[in-house]
Amino acid sequence: MGSTADKVKGAANEAAGKAKQGVGKAVDSPKLQGEGKAQELKGKGQQALGEAKEKVKKAADL
Repeated sequence: MGSTADKVKGAANEAAGKAKQGVGKAVDSPKLQGEGKAQELKGKGQQALGEAKEKVKKAADL
């Protein structure tokens, strides 16, 4: 997967995770809140991977 795709998927997972946490809090579901936090962290990791790939590509192009 390319760096842009990683960043987009990461942003989507992060947003979905935050939303899931909000719903979990609203309905008082610690399980849903935990799942949301995990998804948010997964998204942050995907974005970091995309950034790293981009930096490697830029360095290789020099």
